[in-house]
Amino acid sequence: MNWLRAGVLGANDGIVSTACIVLGVIAAGSETSQIVLAGIAAAVAGAVSMALGEYVSVSAQRDTEHRLIELETHELRDMPEEEHHELVGILQGYGVSSSTAESAAREIEAKDPLSAHLRLELGIDSEDLTNPWAAAISSAIAFTAGSLLPLLSVLITPHGGRGVVVTVVTLLTLALTGVISARLSDTNLTRSVLRLFIGGAIGLAVTYGAGHLFGTFA
Repeated sequence: MNWLRAGVLGANDGIVSTACIVLGVIAAGSETSQIVLAGIAAAVAGAVSMALGEYVSVSAQRDTEHRLIELETHELRDMPEEEHHELVGILQGYGVSSSTAESAAREIEAKDPLSAHLRLELGIDSEDLTNPWAAAISSAIAFTAGSLLPLLSVLITPHGGRGVVVTVVTLLTLALTGVISARLSDTNLTRSVLRLFIGGAIGLAVTYGAGHLFGTFA
């Protein structure tokens, strides 16, 4: 889920931000070379920014996970009885009877109490911590891939229809991104598609209006 979240966010951001910049430059009446240059600059800067942002945020999350593991290790060593009662209470919270929870807690503590406490108490799997490099690389690759679509649509479309083609390609790609993310995460398909589609449409409309206004006064 770590790389999936970063990948979906990166792809969505790459599509929307690059398309918005490209569309704004098109609305301002710029030449092809200027449009492409602006799109490339947006793609490169965005990929670097997304990768760095993901690395920093996920690194902070990983540091927090390590700190929680350290604290839980100390508590199991220094306060075994308190931790035992806590584990029994957690098991009872899942509907386990008092006697069964007591027996199960003793069995768990005889094998790997740390892993059990981390998973049941904190929702952490010590064997599968968040990976900042995976998030950063996934985000950068996805952002770059998303950025290519608006750029390619500019290059293969005649001058007069670029704005329409960029808009259509962007919205269709966002809808496809919503379908893919919904399928991978097994969430509501319609909701996933609509929030990306509507958000992208608003962004495109705002930047096109800004570019047109700027082109009028430039």
